[in-house]
Amino acid sequence: MRKKIYLVIFGVWLLPDSCIFSQQVVNRNEELTRILFLFDASQSMQAQWQSNSRFEVARQLLSEMLDSLKGISNLELALRVYGHTKKFPPQDCDDTRLEVPFAADNYSAIKHKLTEIKPSGTTPIAQSLLESATDFPADPSRNIIILITDGIEECKGDPCAVSYQLQRKGIVLKPFVIGLGVTKDFAKAFECVGNYFDASNETQFKHVLNVIISQALNSTSMQVNLIDAFGKPTETNVGMTFYDQNSGAIRYNFVHTLNVKGNPDTLKVDPLIIYRIVVHTLPPVFKDSIVVTPGKHTIVGIDAPQGDLFLKLEGSNEYKNLQAIIRKSNSSSTLHVQSFNTKERFLVGKYDLEILTVPRINLSGIDISQSKTTTIEIPKPGLVHISANSSGYGSIYAEDKNELVWVYRIGENNIRESIALQPGRYRVIFRPKNSRESIYTVERTFRITPGESTSINLY
Repeated sequence: MRKKIYLVIFGVWLLPDSCIFSQQVVNRNEELTRILFLFDASQSMQAQWQSNSRFEVARQLLSEMLDSLKGISNLELALRVYGHTKKFPPQDCDDTRLEVPFAADNYSAIKHKLTEIKPSGTTPIAQSLLESATDFPADPSRNIIILITDGIEECKGDPCAVSYQLQRKGIVLKPFVIGLGVTKDFAKAFECVGNYFDASNETQFKHVLNVIISQALNSTSMQVNLIDAFGKPTETNVGMTFYDQNSGAIRYNFVHTLNVKGNPDTLKVDPLIIYRIVVHTLPPVFKDSIVVTPGKHTIVGIDAPQGDLFLKLEGSNEYKNLQAIIRKSNSSSTLHVQSFNTKERFLVGKYDLEILTVPRINLSGIDISQSKTTTIEIPKPGLVHISANSSGYGSIYAEDKNELVWVYRIGENNIRESIALQPGRYRVIFRPKNSRESIYTVERTFRITPGESTSINLY
C-alpha cells in the first residue's frame, strides 16, 4: 500500500487572535499518524534571535510542544537533522541523518538528542526531503514532515521539484513553508514548494507549532450541497468519491445524505489535502481544487440537477431481458445500459436511446427534467415462427417504403426458429444449403402484430 506523507515545512506563522488554536489537540484515532521533525542545524541557526540563538529557541519551544503531545493515541514521532555532522566550510551536501527513528512515546529521546546537536554545517533541504520519505515504516499511516528552518537551499538542489514529485507520487501532501526570522525574499524561494508563512519572533513560532500540530492531528468539517435546477441543495442519495487532486489517490467514499432537518450531512475530512470530488450521477459531475480551511466548516456546492427515466414494457415474455443503450444527445459514447421496467436517475438534459429490440428502435432528444419522471413505452413484440425442410442461408428484412432493411440473420444450421419482432411488415429471403443455384431462393412476406404469432414455411 502506498504510504501517505504530509509535508509541513516549518518556520513561524503570524495569525490573528481570532485564529488561535488551543495547545490541546486530540488525534482522530482513525489511523496511525507519524510525524517526522526535520530540523535545521546549519551554522546560520547560531544567529541571535531575541532571547537566544535561533537553534536554541526552536529547540526549547519544540521540546515544550512535545510535552503537550504525550498521551495522544495512534501517534509516533521521529527526528531527522541536517547541517550538524560536518563544519562549513567545506560544504557537505550529504549532511542529513535520521537521529531518532519512529516509535511511540519517544518524546524524551527526541528532546535529549536535540540537546546534543550543535549547528555547524550547510543547508541541503532538497536532499533531506528526499531522504525523509524513506524514514517512515512501510505499514499504512498518515505521514507528516515538519521542517524547521531559517535558510534556503544551499546545495544546488531543487526543493520545488522535489516537493512537486513527492506530491504527484502521493508521498507529500499540502506543504507548508515557514521561515524563522528571515527576510521577505525568503518567501519567494519557497512559494513553489508550498504555502509559505513567516515568523519574526519567538511568540509567533510557538503559536505556529500549536496551529500546525492541531491541523496535523485533527480533521475538519465539510458539507457538500448537490444543487438542483432551481439552485436549491435538494439532490441526495448518490455516491461521492473524494480524491487527492495531486496524487489521484482515493481518500474517501460517501453516499450523500440529507439529515433530519433536510440539510446536507456534515462530513469529517483531512484538512491537509486539496480535493477533487466526483459525484457519481449519470453522467458524473465533479469539482476540482477544493481547499479545506482547518478548523472551519467548508461548504462545497456542485450542480447535480436530476430527473428519472422509466422504460416501460408490459406483458412480454419475449422481451423479459430487454435493454436500452443511453447516450447523451449527439454523442456516440455509451453512458448507461438500462433494463426495461426499471427507473434510473439522470442529470437534467437531453438523451438518445437505442432500444435493443429487433429491429432496433432509436429515439433522439429524450428530455429529462428536474424531479420529474420521463416514461418511454414501446409496443409489445410479436413472434414469427420460421420452418424449413433443411438448413440454409437467409435473413429477415424490414420493409421501409420501397427499401428492405436487414434486421436478423437466420441460423444456417437451424430448420426451425422463433424470433421476437417489433410490429411492422417484414420479408424473409432464404436459400437451402443443398441448393447450389440462386434460382432456388425462397421469399416470403409477413406482418407482425403486437402480442400475436405468425408462422412462415420456407418450402
